[in-house]
Amino acid sequence: MAGAWGCPQAGSAERPLAELLLEFSRAQYRAKDGGGGAGSSSKVERIEKRCLDLFARDYCYSLIQNVNGEICGHYPRQIVFLEYESKDRDQNMFESTVQVSKLQELMNRSKMARCRGRFVCPVILYKGKHICRSATLAGWGELYGRTGYNYIFSGGSDDAWADTEDLSEEDTVFRNADSQLFDRVRGHDIKLLRYLSVRYICDLMVENKKVKFGLNVTSSEKVDKAQRYADFALLSIPYPGCEFFKEYKDRAYRAEGLVFNWKQDYVDAPLSIPASLTQPLNIAWSEYQSWDLVQQTRNYLKLLISLINGNDDSGLLIHCISGWDRTPLFIALLRLSLWADGLIHASLDPAEILYLTVAYDWFLFGHMLVDRLSKGEEIFYFCFNFLKHITSEEFSVAQLQRRKSLQPGFTVEDICMLKQRHQGSTTSVSSDFSLLLESSPRAAGCFASEATELLPAGVQAQPTCRKSRRASPQTVLWSRTSHSEDRLPDQEAKSSNSSSANQSDALLRVGSSPLEVPRPRLVPAAARGSRLEQVRSAFLAAYRSTIGLRAVPPSPSSLGGLLEQFARGVGLRGSSSTL
Repeated sequence: MAGAWGCPQAGSAERPLAELLLEFSRAQYRAKDGGGGAGSSSKVERIEKRCLDLFARDYCYSLIQNVNGEICGHYPRQIVFLEYESKDRDQNMFESTVQVSKLQELMNRSKMARCRGRFVCPVILYKGKHICRSATLAGWGELYGRTGYNYIFSGGSDDAWADTEDLSEEDTVFRNADSQLFDRVRGHDIKLLRYLSVRYICDLMVENKKVKFGLNVTSSEKVDKAQRYADFALLSIPYPGCEFFKEYKDRAYRAEGLVFNWKQDYVDAPLSIPASLTQPLNIAWSEYQSWDLVQQTRNYLKLLISLINGNDDSGLLIHCISGWDRTPLFIALLRLSLWADGLIHASLDPAEILYLTVAYDWFLFGHMLVDRLSKGEEIFYFCFNFLKHITSEEFSVAQLQRRKSLQPGFTVEDICMLKQRHQGSTTSVSSDFSLLLESSPRAAGCFASEATELLPAGVQAQPTCRKSRRASPQTVLWSRTSHSEDRLPDQEAKSSNSSSANQSDALLRVGSSPLEVPRPRLVPAAARGSRLEQVRSAFLAAYRSTIGLRAVPPSPSSLGGLLEQFARGVGLRGSSSTL
């Protein structure tokens, strides 16, 4: 391992990330292959264990076992299901009603519905809402061609598809059989989405269906002929695939001014977002085809942040085609943005949240870094270098909620002004505004200094919380459905018997001890940029010392490129080295 770092204070904190990047750049993670290539099993186990330790700092979670890739060959061997934050458990604020054994059953049943078996998987828990990732819907070719875990896809990039029988999807001979198969398989997928209370489905594909060799090999919710997904809010937000990031690298890693070519033949999915979801953002969505890569990524991230901060209890699904390039890009940006605001993973420092994001969101979910580096498609590098573009307050949840009405006739500014009327009244502050403070970090910040003065000596401030237990978001959305199979059994006996039940289901529930529960903290808007810059700087230093930026060779079509090739050919100049 390289010992030199791009920053003077190299040490034990940076070493785990360097080891992770080296392992990441050598082989693609595959659960069904024991986690990686030959000799890397122990290294992968250390990576997995460190991820679990970092999750346990702030969350109580259960593990869904996928040791040999039984559920999905390129998902983590131990899939983490975040149930609730540790501080929520100790204050009886929130208790998940999701049965993990039921969740695993739905995952097993629904995996056939999505490309490469990459089913809907929750990866971020925010305000009781699950932010999920997956691949797009599988087309008829994959459904008919897959037997057990033998996919029609090879293990390569999106362009590496196995041969399929040359049959038209519209062939009347197979039409009825197709409909019955899709009803059953996609029905399981919908049940899983409802069980996780997902309402918003964000599709990053630039195509309606992925076409290879004239065949529709994948589909998507937005073009489901039977409109099975009509009850969900479908957002088509087309975003360039990993191939486009070759141009990013060829432009010396500059995303400014880099605009995707929307006139290409295969691009047929227009941007489509329900009007009610775009109004708070004040973005000219009709101009999306003129945006460069920076503006497009920024606007999409603003949209995602707005969705998860809605007044409802609905979760969110993000997917592209295979779910291992564009999907982890936005999952990682969301995780880091919410962390920078102090809203998730509150106890993790910049080095720790960086490690978790690289390891869990990218490596353990099967991003093919080796293949992407060989092709110059550096979407992984783009993700963390892009953090410099989202440091401003406009990406802060507090900024977003500032203009939202918390209750009829009240805004955050109104509430902040009310503190002057309640000086010395502990009861007024705690009872009248507790629910408002809970849903608005900015409003809570207005009262932070006042609360310190109002509390009696020796009493430490606690986060505002509901006094009584309430139905979780999972129950709220699920209860609106009419599917009897989606109903949850009574969970009154969820006590000492839970551990033995989980063991029988090969599941493990983990949580940090009360002594380890971090105190909630509100991060000032000014600190957001500093926190993200620390993450970016740590990534750049580790990346350059392990993987290295690739020098961009001049284009052979230009005169300079031809002269450069001639100079190399006659030995007047050496080959390019890493930067």
